[in-house]
Amino acid sequence: MTDSDIADILTSVKTIALVGASDNPARASHGVMAYLLEQGYQVFPVNPTLAGQEILGQKVFGSLVEIPVKVDMVDVFRRSEAVYDLAQEAIAIDAKVLWMQLGVINEQAAVLAKNVGMRVVMDRCPKIEIPRLGLAK
Repeated sequence: MTDSDIADILTSVKTIALVGASDNPARASHGVMAYLLEQGYQVFPVNPTLAGQEILGQKVFGSLVEIPVKVDMVDVFRRSEAVYDLAQEAIAIDAKVLWMQLGVINEQAAVLAKNVGMRVVMDRCPKIEIPRLGLAK
């Protein structure tokens, strides 16, 4: 994935499902969610344990299929082995991008997603990529 590919993704995406969202401010997923909201993205936290509650003022959903609007990107804060099932869910909701956070790598999930036309980013963080690519608002 080239810098221009990542920049294209980050400038075209408007809605993001953040899987593994945490209500703990010390967790990376919480900080990334706050940053994405600051950057103007519509972020839907996904965490079955916290479903129905709020994180950063946003309602938490138990799964991707529960989100009531079309999601452009699924941003994954989960263990690598959980990503294949999430890729299947992302396909089911017709997301355009599967983004795996730093340290999250699942080649089988990437192949599955790419085979249906999804764009895939692995082992990167949008909170790092946005300012690095000069896209910060």
